[in-house]
Amino acid sequence: MKTVTMAIVAAGLALTHTYSAAASEEQFLTSLKGQYEGTGQVRLRTNKGPINVSCSFRSTTTSSTLSLNGKCRGLVVVSRTIKADLTSKAGAYRGSYIGAGSGPATLAGKRSGKALNLTIRWAKEINGDRMARLSVAKSGSRGLTLTTTDLDPTTGKAVVTSKIVLQRK
Repeated sequence: MKTVTMAIVAAGLALTHTYSAAASEEQFLTSLKGQYEGTGQVRLRTNKGPINVSCSFRSTTTSSTLSLNGKCRGLVVVSRTIKADLTSKAGAYRGSYIGAGSGPATLAGKRSGKALNLTIRWAKEINGDRMARLSVAKSGSRGLTLTTTDLDPTTGKAVVTSKIVLQRK
């Protein structure tokens, strides 16, 4: 009888933990919903200088999805639509990203605290390979910071290729 009771208690705790994790992800995702505007810098390649940009994004969410749609403009020559669609399942995030000019890229990763840490797999080589990192981080109750990091093919060092700091309107 004690074994059965312990098994039921263990199953209940596991279920509670799973529910708490799902509820936690849902809370996190819904907290990102809104209209955002901000500025930042973007490097078209790791060996090029940064371009100052101004951006606007719309973030829509459900209990298990996040969709970021926006546009960044810099100088007269750069205007790029950026879109990321993510789905959360069992604590893992997967989705797609458009914005680097290589075609649709895939995203995969997990949340750590107030940030989604994602690996990007580009549709074609960028900066000597097909991999990069994207962080989507909450900043206070109204801020969102998008940071892309890639390896410089010459030095092998990580280079921030874009950092966009947004505030909810």
